[in-house]
Amino acid sequence: MHPRLLAVLATGCALALAGCVQPTREPAPAPVPVVVDTPVQLTVHAGMNDTWNAVGQLLVAMPGVTWEGRSQMMGLNAIRYRGEELMVIARAVPVTTSVQTVTTEVTVVTTAGSRVHGAAATDLLARLERALPAEIERVQAGLAAQESDRQKVGRK
Repeated sequence: MHPRLLAVLATGCALALAGCVQPTREPAPAPVPVVVDTPVQLTVHAGMNDTWNAVGQLLVAMPGVTWEGRSQMMGLNAIRYRGEELMVIARAVPVTTSVQTVTTEVTVVTTAGSRVHGAAATDLLARLERALPAEIERVQAGLAAQESDRQKVGRK
């Protein structure tokens, strides 16, 4: 055989075998434990509809909040706060042996539905928590006045 051909074949065989050799791999580092904060939420001792109405009224008037829409059926208010698109959700808590009164849970979630754990959501819920009791009373008084007016019109 021609010496040049032997050199090419030898080089080809060496390259083919080198391609089969697996590099030694170090094991992946152990995952860093993730610290999960408790999702921000609050519990209100009022009906879901009254709470949803009160939350909506507060959000519309709250400085720094851009109110984008709402859905009564889903109990949500879509907002923008501190540059984040968020949803504030009001959900009725079922009455059980441990929950004996009408109760609503208010949470802040992303537009994808994931609960938010950040400072903006915590601050927003703290502001709502301070203002909700008085606003719920105002909403309930307004609804009672509307019902009273309807009954008066019905009697005439």
